[in-house]
Amino acid sequence: MDAMLEEEMIDLITFCLQNPNSTERESKKSRISQIGSELYSDGGVDAMENMFFVIQNRIIEEIGKDPKSFRALWNGISQEWKY
Repeated sequence: MDAMLEEEMIDLITFCLQNPNSTERESKKSRISQIGSELYSDGGVDAMENMFFVIQNRIIEEIGKDPKSFRALWNGISQEWKY
């Protein structure tokens, strides 16, 4: 399941970074938030950290843009996650 979510997250964040004015951006951000909740339910904050670490590295390598700002979409899922 994590591999599928990883690929979906990469697609979603890459789209948002490359299309900042798209009308689809809000729905994609909503799905990113849902994935964070799924990760937390499955493996807690560690799963969230691990997923975002991999995603951040891949996106920076593939398109040269930093997705760090998207971490904040997961704020509120856990008291420990504050970005």
